[in-house]
Amino acid sequence: MKVDEQRGGIPPLPKSMESLSVSKHVVIVGLGMVGFAFLEKMLGDDTANEYHYTIIGEEPYLAYNRVGLTEYFEHRNFDNLLLSPKTFYDSRNRDQWDFKIDESVVKIDREAKRLSTSKGNKYSYDILVLATGSSGLLPTHMLPDPVNGGSKDDFKNYRDMGCFVYRTIEDLNSMLSFSETITTSTKRAIVVGGGLLGLEAGKALLDMETFDNVTVVHRSKWLLSQQMDEKGGLLLTEKVRDLGVTARTGTTVDELIFGDDGKMKAVRYNTGEIEECQLLCYTIGIKPRDEVASEAGLVCSKRGGIAIDNFMATSDPNIYAIGECASWNDKTFGLIAPGVTMADILCFNLIQAKFHSPKEFSEPDVGTRLKLMGVDVASFGDYFADRNGPKWVPRGYELKVKSLVYENPIESVYTKLIFTSDGKYLLGGVLVGNTSQFTKYTSIVKQRKPLTMPASEFILGKTSDDEDASLLSDDTQVCSCQNVTKGTLVAKIRDGTCTSLGELKSVTKAGTSCGGCEPTMKAIFEAEMKKMGKQLSNALCIHFKESRADLFSIIMVKQYKKFSEVMEHHGLIPGAAGCEICKPCIASILSTLQGRHILENDFHGLQETNDKFLGNIQRNGTYSVVPRMSAGEVTPEKLIAIGEIAKKYDLYTKITGGQRVDLFGALKQDLPKIWEELYQNGFESGQAYGKTLRNVKSCVGSTWCRYGIGDSVGLAIRLEERYKGIRSPHKMKGGVSGCVRDCAEMHAKDFGLCAVQNGFNVYVGGNGGMKPAHAQLLKTDVPPSEVIPLLDRYLMFYFRTADKLQRTARWLENLEGGIEYVRDVVVHDKLGICKDLEDQMNELVGHYFDEWAASVTDRKQEDDKIFAQFANTDASQETVDIIRERGQRRPADWPVDDQVKREDFKNVKWSSLSWRKVCKSTDLPEKDAGSSTTVLISDTQLAIFRLKEKLYACQNMCGHKRAFVLSQGILATDENNEVYVSCPLHKKNYIVDDKSEHTGSCKNDAAQSVATFEIKEEDGDIYLKLPPESELDEVLGTSRWKVKSSESTSHFKEIDDKFKFTVPVRAVPATGNELDW
Repeated sequence: MKVDEQRGGIPPLPKSMESLSVSKHVVIVGLGMVGFAFLEKMLGDDTANEYHYTIIGEEPYLAYNRVGLTEYFEHRNFDNLLLSPKTFYDSRNRDQWDFKIDESVVKIDREAKRLSTSKGNKYSYDILVLATGSSGLLPTHMLPDPVNGGSKDDFKNYRDMGCFVYRTIEDLNSMLSFSETITTSTKRAIVVGGGLLGLEAGKALLDMETFDNVTVVHRSKWLLSQQMDEKGGLLLTEKVRDLGVTARTGTTVDELIFGDDGKMKAVRYNTGEIEECQLLCYTIGIKPRDEVASEAGLVCSKRGGIAIDNFMATSDPNIYAIGECASWNDKTFGLIAPGVTMADILCFNLIQAKFHSPKEFSEPDVGTRLKLMGVDVASFGDYFADRNGPKWVPRGYELKVKSLVYENPIESVYTKLIFTSDGKYLLGGVLVGNTSQFTKYTSIVKQRKPLTMPASEFILGKTSDDEDASLLSDDTQVCSCQNVTKGTLVAKIRDGTCTSLGELKSVTKAGTSCGGCEPTMKAIFEAEMKKMGKQLSNALCIHFKESRADLFSIIMVKQYKKFSEVMEHHGLIPGAAGCEICKPCIASILSTLQGRHILENDFHGLQETNDKFLGNIQRNGTYSVVPRMSAGEVTPEKLIAIGEIAKKYDLYTKITGGQRVDLFGALKQDLPKIWEELYQNGFESGQAYGKTLRNVKSCVGSTWCRYGIGDSVGLAIRLEERYKGIRSPHKMKGGVSGCVRDCAEMHAKDFGLCAVQNGFNVYVGGNGGMKPAHAQLLKTDVPPSEVIPLLDRYLMFYFRTADKLQRTARWLENLEGGIEYVRDVVVHDKLGICKDLEDQMNELVGHYFDEWAASVTDRKQEDDKIFAQFANTDASQETVDIIRERGQRRPADWPVDDQVKREDFKNVKWSSLSWRKVCKSTDLPEKDAGSSTTVLISDTQLAIFRLKEKLYACQNMCGHKRAFVLSQGILATDENNEVYVSCPLHKKNYIVDDKSEHTGSCKNDAAQSVATFEIKEEDGDIYLKLPPESELDEVLGTSRWKVKSSESTSHFKEIDDKFKFTVPVRAVPATGNELDW
């Protein structure tokens, strides 16, 4: 090469690199998953701005996740399906790219390099990328002419007749709309085709909760026959049937039967059997969308699809095709993964191939890992190599394979691995029930290297949900949907781009389609963070970067008195009000350190509803009351007093597992009166509502039992009196047994003691609940006089170092060094802090006061307002019917299928609105953490809130369970400082901020919403802008939504009828010989 002297000895640039300043126009036809993946990759890699882009979508929607269509009927929120949020489109640089939706390309003029669209627009291109996807198939030869007179070629014309394909969001919305028009008493849906799409369609129809029966019809002997072998497919078929779906295998539909109205009526199978159905969904295959390409003269495959070479180029060098519309070697691929691979290759070749060798497309791995109808299934590599012969074996190997199979019918797990005849190479396999090793197996198959372990270890070796990320090579494909490798994930972690799993998913798109790779992603993320010496975040919430343990130390040292002080000095979001996580957590810390009363003005709004009203909220909005009975000991006089109080207020009474009496059904407005009567009879709060010590359970020990070695009752009473009232990271329970027979079940307690000859053995870190843990031995032979100092040190160490809502069992499990380290600290004083821990515990217990007694003896008028049901009236409402059962009252059961889930309260259109005074400003006082109350307007309950001098209003009913409790929830702000209220029952979070574009929406359940109302304050009064009362009641009235006894069903009727139960064992009939159940 000659050197150009005028350029200072720099060799001339190739022509292909000289004109980068001229931006070429790339037009992408198709805003589906593959087309959008290509756009994203080009925008990310085209750093030299060599191209500008226009992407055209036929549907009236932004790019969405078709793989996620299965879950659409669960949430019915389209935004949940978006591949990128709307802000991605709104914030685009129009000079770089633009998009069009609801516009289809009708003509390609290859000579002029110009497109014409359905809207009459024309777009010139330098490079055209066709990603038009595919359409579903309908057997139109079996269908009559559409009732609307439309064309048979347009499948939309058959929707009104009850015939659908399963491809787009519009298909699903049409199914939803059509299902609401079905008037037959029994509703049936049939899905024809039991492949991937068929099972997804079956799951979607099941989730619609409209049909009494959903049937999947499949011509093969087992479902998913294109991905599963016979044994795996039969197991999957059995599991699908267990889920309530009728699976007709080895069956075809021979005739479609329509009624006189032209709508679907029944099908006739090849067996001659006729089955009624109102909705029919076909998932029998796909047809590549190649019509426009064919009309433009591009070469298309005889089997359908736009013919492409290894570089995605069509017969026109300026036009490429990717995804399901493309035919490579006369094959099309109906999976997302090969399409994304095509997009990757084309992107690389358009941008990088000028400087590097171009990439080529090769036979893709069409293995899949999915959760179909709740069942994990996967196939990988050459999964039919034993049936069809292997596609590849090492040179010199015979075309013979051997399989290892593991079948576990008890746990419904099936694994088949296919190896070369000598077991040295893994070729492919099928997994049902447990797919945790999918990524590892796929990586091994792709490497085509001899195995370093015997084939038998793949079956017999121990498997784990958390795959060993270090064993995976960087080129291992972790996310097949988005073609993301381990190396890509690792690079984004190491360069600091992604510091959380959520960021890793957002940036790389891995895990955003089917979600099957999330466990592997998590393992890789945690392994890399550990390698980099970085701790995984244990931040309390979005408002604080510190952990609960760090905040405990900060508040203790800084001596903060208010939540607002902690937020001001350590909060991450200026002006934030906190959330349902940090508010009660910091309230607990302040209470632990300072002995604050919950009803204090700047303290009350921080509390969970249980703490806020010093009782446990029940599902009908009433509360349970549990007086303390230390060690389960109670005098007959006190027992009689409890009975009299329960009888007076008609409370359901039950003995708890903690040796106490629980009184259920107390109205909020009656709570202070009940506490006062209990206080007058010598009872104090049992604090069953708080994250605090609940009780110390005991057997009678040596005081009565002939086997007793120690006085378990005496010690249990002293321990309960010692630690009662102290707020802790989570609830605590203790137990003291008088001998090794352990009648007090002390091994299942946060701290437990067992009497032995030389004192007590002390156990810690046990609990029952969802994840039981057996307590671990801390110290043996502890003299009674040393038990309390030892437990003081242990509990105080737990208070200081535990995470939010962390029981002692989980704390011990996560603490480095576990029980040995705790023993070193609190027994052997390794850190030299034992004296400090004891002193601090002495200070904490010195703060104790009975919260019930303080509430009634220091009662103020404003406290009474807190407990009133409504601020504007003395009237009361029951929101759940009360039924009598076994001589006591209880709320009627929640209905199983709740119609309120279908109500879109946030978008209710009122006929008119006018301002109405609803209460006094004093009913909603200024408080550090906010305040709330309820008003009754005619028959409708409305919740109103004050937070940082601003007012908010919404319905009081949470639609999730028709519970009228929102006014009792915690007011919070999110990362955008938008205000929401957290329902106290199941933590549904509703945005009530009128400045938000999502006002009324539920942040964590798209099926829920609330109606919100304008609110203002004038001259000491609160006003709401409301519709007419009759209209308000029609939509939100308590009478409409009250849970009624007629909606309940007897859970035990079958048992009662079978075994002739009339009166429960040991029950006393209320009248006659039988009880009112």
